[in-house]
Amino acid sequence: MKIFAIWILKMVMDPAKIYMVDANENHYHYQWKYRMRQGHVSGGETAMKKMMMFMLSAMLVLTLAACGGNAAEENPGGASAGAAGASGSREPAVSAGQDTAGPEKPATVQITDVHGTVTVPVHPQTVVALDNRTFETLEAWGIRLAAAPKNVMPADSAYVSDDTVQNIGSHTEPNLEIIAAVNPDLVIVGQRFARYYEDIKNLVPQAAVIDLNFDVTAGDGTAGENLANGFRATIRALGQIFDRNGEADALIARFDEAMEAARAAYNGTDTVISVIVSGGNIGYSAPRNGRVWGPLYDIFGWVSPLAVENTSTDHQGDEIAVEAIAQANPDWLMVLDRDAAISSQEEKIPARDVIANAPALQNTTAVRNGRIVYAPADTYTNESIQTYIEIFEEIANAFHSANP
Repeated sequence: MKIFAIWILKMVMDPAKIYMVDANENHYHYQWKYRMRQGHVSGGETAMKKMMMFMLSAMLVLTLAACGGNAAEENPGGASAGAAGASGSREPAVSAGQDTAGPEKPATVQITDVHGTVTVPVHPQTVVALDNRTFETLEAWGIRLAAAPKNVMPADSAYVSDDTVQNIGSHTEPNLEIIAAVNPDLVIVGQRFARYYEDIKNLVPQAAVIDLNFDVTAGDGTAGENLANGFRATIRALGQIFDRNGEADALIARFDEAMEAARAAYNGTDTVISVIVSGGNIGYSAPRNGRVWGPLYDIFGWVSPLAVENTSTDHQGDEIAVEAIAQANPDWLMVLDRDAAISSQEEKIPARDVIANAPALQNTTAVRNGRIVYAPADTYTNESIQTYIEIFEEIANAFHSANP
């Protein structure tokens, strides 16, 4: 291509010479014939020469453009060699009107927690999580933690077995200094650790500290709504922070679908009593404000056959005589096995064994017909949205089986 360009250039510069190119075994031989008359040149030949010069000039322009195109192919995405040499760097070639950068994602996001609005970095590099409702979601999304309260986390959590995750301990005796030592960008507070919010803010003033706690202890009928809205808000916030909005929306959709299925499966008349089994004892989880089960009475409209005054949110349930449960004769028993989540295999007494070995309960409709729903074994230390999805699905399946 370069030889052809030189040939054109010579012809334009010296129109009196006509170059004939013969190709023989890839070698170029140039022959020329001198046709310039000495003296007067005819007008016709002058016009012909001008036309030839115009045509050859146009050919030269096209040839040089083609050469330029080849040069661009040899340096894709970069500037020309001259431009690169002048600037010392190669800049990507951009077509007119082409937007190569795309919309920039924000570096921070505004998260509203129980205390107000907090500016949180997107994709924080160093994260401390203290909220038992968030661990399973964070693990599912592959979020690395610098520190966590391993003493009150499910034993099979990947964070517990990861030696790079510092152990803050439990909410009863936390080692908050570890939080300062890891120098976090973000600290996620909630549930058991909500009481330490101000202490943690003072300890790591450079970090974004968010409190995702939501109250499900109200006895006025709002606990169920608080639980559902609390989970939605928590998952949306995590989705924004870790740029997992799609996954967050899908998880919330699963939660809502499972909840609606469980609601639709309840016939509206069967009676329900919920209990917490711990240390071989059966405690009462009251409607509305009882641990785990209480808010579900609000959500699903469950009917309780038992009236107990001065109920609490105690993690082992309120004291109650097994005979009182038997006398109420529930159609369904909802059971949380607290020890399954916190005790060793040698120490724990499975809730199934406790229920089966309680003589007073054997003649109840629930036990006699096998209408007992057990929460997942790790529920006590993993009250996540995923756990509640499992609970809702189990309830729906059990109700459908009993009332096909």
